Amino acid sequence: MRRTVSIPVNLPSERFLPLMSQCAEIFNAHVDWALANSTYNKNKAHKELYHLLRLQYSTVPSALLQTVRDNALEAIKATKFKRIPKKKPTSGLRYDKRTMTLRGQQLTLSCIGKRVAFRLNIPDYFKEVFETWDFCGATVTYTKNTKQFWVRLVFEAADVPQVTGEIQGIDRGLYHQAVTSSGQFFSSSKIRGVQRRYLHNRRKLQQKGTRSAKRRLKAMSGREKRFMKDTNHCVSKKLANQPGVAVFVVEDLSSIRTQRRGKKMNKWLGSWGFYQQEQFLTYKAEALGKRVVHQDPRYTSQKCNVC
Repeated sequence: MRRTVSIPVNLPSERFLPLMSQCAEIFNAHVDWALANSTYNKNKAHKELYHLLRLQYSTVPSALLQTVRDNALEAIKATKFKRIPKKKPTSGLRYDKRTMTLRGQQLTLSCIGKRVAFRLNIPDYFKEVFETWDFCGATVTYTKNTKQFWVRLVFEAADVPQVTGEIQGIDRGLYHQAVTSSGQFFSSSKIRGVQRRYLHNRRKLQQKGTRSAKRRLKAMSGREKRFMKDTNHCVSKKLANQPGVAVFVVEDLSSIRTQRRGKKMNKWLGSWGFYQQEQFLTYKAEALGKRVVHQDPRYTSQKCNVC
C-alpha cells in the first residue's frame, strides 16, 4: 500500500530547470532507441547509450541518468509500443534512493553540481504517514503557471488485512455520480451546473481576447479541476466508509471514450471524472481492508421491472 505526500519547495530554478530539460532529452533518446530496436531491455540500452549520453550531458549525475533510463524503458514496457511516451522540458523528474537522501525532515537531491539540501515543512495531515511509513522514492515536478517546484514523496506500508462483509454494486453515470445497489444516489446536478458556468465564462473570455481577459483565464485555470477533485474525494469517502460493505463492484469503463458519439456527447464524456473517482475509492477502500473489483459494463444499466 502506497501513499504520496506532496510538498511545495523552493529549489534553485537556475539549476533544476536545465536539469529537467536535459533529463527530458535523455528520456526521449531512450524512447527513440527502444522504438528503433523494438526492445525495452535495460542492459542493452545501457551498453549502447550510456557512454554517449554521459559525454553529451556531462553535467547530469550518473545515477540520475540511469534513473531516467529506467523510467523511459519502463514507460515503453507499460505501453507495449502502442504509444510513444515523450517528456517535455519541465516534465517531472523521478528520484530514487541513489539520487536522494531523507534524514528526518532534511532532504537532499542530486542536481547539476553539488546536491541541494533543504528542510521539509510537513503538514499535520501527512505527519502520520511521514513518520510511520517506509520511504521508497520521490518525484520533483514544476508548475509553470505558478513557477512552483513540488516534491512528491512516496511512502509504503504493509497492506491492511481484508475485512469480510457485503458486496455492493456501484453504477457511475452522467446524471448521477454514483448509484449504489443499496439505493443511495449521488446527484451530478451541482457538478453539471459548475461545469456549464466555467464553460460559458471561458468562451466569453476567449472571444474577448484582451489582456485582462487572458489574465482572468489564467486565474480560472485549475479551479474546475480542483472542484471536481474535491467532489470525487467526498463521494468516494462516503462510499468507502459504509459499515458492513467489504467489496465494491464497479463497471470497467476504460474504453468509454473510444467511440464517436457526437460533438456534444464527446464533450460531456470528456469532462466526466469517473476514473479519478474510481482511483480515490480504490485507495480509500484499500486503507480500510476493503477492495474494488471490475465488472463488464454490458447490460448492467438496464432497469429492473420491479425497480
